[in-house]
Amino acid sequence: MKDSKGGIYRRFVKRPMDFIVSLVAIISISSVLLIVAFLVRKNLGSPIIFKQKRPGLNGEIFTMYKFRSMTDEKDENGKLLPDSIRLTKFGKLLRSTSLDELPELINILKGDMSFVGPRPLSVKYLPYYNELEKQRHDVRPGLTGLAQINGRNKANWEQRFALDVEYVSELSFINDIKIIIKTFLVVFKRSDVVIRGTGTVENFHQYRMKQQSERESQ
Repeated sequence: MKDSKGGIYRRFVKRPMDFIVSLVAIISISSVLLIVAFLVRKNLGSPIIFKQKRPGLNGEIFTMYKFRSMTDEKDENGKLLPDSIRLTKFGKLLRSTSLDELPELINILKGDMSFVGPRPLSVKYLPYYNELEKQRHDVRPGLTGLAQINGRNKANWEQRFALDVEYVSELSFINDIKIIIKTFLVVFKRSDVVIRGTGTVENFHQYRMKQQSERESQ
C-alpha cells in the first residue's frame, strides 16, 4: 500500500476513505459540534465559524473552516486589537484541545483536505517556500500530520517542513493510521502545545525574511 506521491492508496483509497469517515464523523459528533457552536456564540459572539483562505493540493486556494477562537475587540480607531488580547481563556481552551479544528471535517468531506497531510498554512507564505518545501502541496493538506505528532507547533519551521516532505515521500495507509493514533495521544495529553496568538510562534514569512536579511549582511 506504500507509495511515493502516487500508487494505489493515494489514487483509489485515501480520498474515498476520507469522504466516508468524515461523513460518519460529522453525523456521529453532531451534538458535540452543536454544543461547541453554542459555547462559541455565547462566549465570543458571531460569526461562529472563522473562514480563511489556505493553499491546498497543488497550491490551489480553498476556504478553510474553524470555530472562531477570538473576539472582535477593537481600539478607539476601529482597528482590531492584538491577537494576544482578543484570545480569551475560552479561545485558548478551544485551541489547546483542537476543538476549534472540528469544522475542518467539512473541508475533508468537500475534498479540500484530508485527515492526514501537511497542515494548510497562510497564503502569504507561498512566495517564501523553496523547491523542496513546495512538495508539501503535492498532497491534500491534513487535519493532522507528521509534524503535528513530532513537536506539534513547538518545532521550528525547518523541522516542520522536513517532516511534511517526509510524509509526502512516504505516504502510505500504515503511516496514516500511525499518525492518527499518535494524534489522539498528543491531543489527549495536550503535549507540545504553543497557543497561536500568544506571540510565541514566529510567522514563517517573517522567519524567512529574517534569514535572508542575515545572509545579505554577512
